[in-house]
Amino acid sequence: MSKLFLILLLCIVISCKKEELKSEVVLEKEASPPLVQRKDKSIKIDSALLISFDNKILTDFYKSTEYRTVWQSEEKRLLILEVLLKSDEEGLNPEDYKVKALSDFEKKSATLDSLALAKYDVLLTSSLQKYISHLTNGTLNPRKLYKNWDLKENHIDLNKTVVELLNSDSLIYKIEQLKPNHIVYKRLKKALKLIQTFPAENFKNLKIAKKITPNDTNPSIIDIKKRLIYWKDLQPKDSLTPVYDEETVLAIKKFQVRHGLATDEIIREATIASLNFSKLQRIHQIIINLERWKWYPKEMGKEYIIINIPDYRLTLVKDRDTLRTHKVIVGRSKRKTPILSSKLTQVVFNPTWTVPPTILREDVIPAILKSRSYLTNSNITIYDSNGNIISPYEWQLSQAKSYRYIQSPGTFNSLGMVKIIFPNRFSVYLHDTNHRDYFNKIDRSLSSGCVRVDNPLELTEYLLNDPVNWNIEKITTILQNERTKFVKIKKDVSFHLLYWTAWSENNKLIFRDDIYNLDANLYNKLRN
Repeated sequence: MSKLFLILLLCIVISCKKEELKSEVVLEKEASPPLVQRKDKSIKIDSALLISFDNKILTDFYKSTEYRTVWQSEEKRLLILEVLLKSDEEGLNPEDYKVKALSDFEKKSATLDSLALAKYDVLLTSSLQKYISHLTNGTLNPRKLYKNWDLKENHIDLNKTVVELLNSDSLIYKIEQLKPNHIVYKRLKKALKLIQTFPAENFKNLKIAKKITPNDTNPSIIDIKKRLIYWKDLQPKDSLTPVYDEETVLAIKKFQVRHGLATDEIIREATIASLNFSKLQRIHQIIINLERWKWYPKEMGKEYIIINIPDYRLTLVKDRDTLRTHKVIVGRSKRKTPILSSKLTQVVFNPTWTVPPTILREDVIPAILKSRSYLTNSNITIYDSNGNIISPYEWQLSQAKSYRYIQSPGTFNSLGMVKIIFPNRFSVYLHDTNHRDYFNKIDRSLSSGCVRVDNPLELTEYLLNDPVNWNIEKITTILQNERTKFVKIKKDVSFHLLYWTAWSENNKLIFRDDIYNLDANLYNKLRN
């Protein structure tokens, strides 16, 4: 009996020990260790203070510190304050980061009581989190602003990043790594510094009744010369005459080149419109382009194609070197080319063209109603929902939108001889054109959304990267038989279709027309 009692007692003890062990394990899981290793004396933070900020990420951060202050280091506080005060160099607004309140706290930091120190600590963390967010993703969300901007958010773990900054011995270097590192962003920052060296101005708008050609005498020329001198395209003069002389012609050409205008020496409305931009307007333009570049991918890829829509230019970059550039034609204002990032996947030689809904509704149906011969002349075949061919003379307006309209391959095809595909939800692509003369135009916002490329066969040969099977001679042979052929792009080439209207080159300010009228509205949203 005594042996049985001892065995039961032993079982009860072992069971209790197991329960204690289970409880310890549960407690260890619930109490995660603080993210920040505090080296100095810290102060307790009342959770009610955090509630007033109404910021879950901020609350989670201080939960991880066991609700204690983290900015005991004066050196690091001062470095953060300096970064926030200089945030305007990144096109940001220092007032967004409560810099005045933070500076006031810092001046009195030696005499602050525990409550004030806690407030300072939380405000500094909150401002730093907001700055990091703005630096890596911009102040505004393009996905909420525009329906045709398809850009993924740049992932950033704010709390993890703040912890890394706290624990780093090279805090400024770490912050620099968070900034966009593309050459265009750096050139925009340079442009912002450059334009701030220009003096204040109070020019009145220029007006001309007719175009001005070299050697003309026109009273507006004096004010035009003043404007050119201000923007450093013309050397200062002791006296100015109303003659459009040779030196002013050269200055106008410099100005036109910097603004992407026709460099034909003639002063027209487009040149006057660019001359009428004030220094403040140009500063705003640079700031909103700095904002855009915070939206764009941080990593473009080892090899990528980037298109700047307002500059009508495609650039192919590999290992940060520009290998080739091509003129492009982009969507007109009513049919804007979308903003997106993707990968090049496929080339189509002798492509067919399926008429998209917008072009069908606005262009093709009205043309058919005028003349059924439009379809034959355009080499467009109509198919019903069962795949049966519909004669142009059997076409019915009531069924028009249920048909498929396909243009045959050939030199007359709207897509030209080649199409380059990249996955996207807008059904746009790169392609050749049957109107190659359009590449000679200055304003090339002429398409229905897709991007037409000058010299596309040279680009295609490069992308296929197969000198034996896909050299220009082999490609030409395939094109001559007018049969559609699909070829996979084996090279890993990223593709970025973007929009920016300002930058700098060789200490010169460069601007482009805001062809989709986005700049002014974006600045208003940014500062309101």
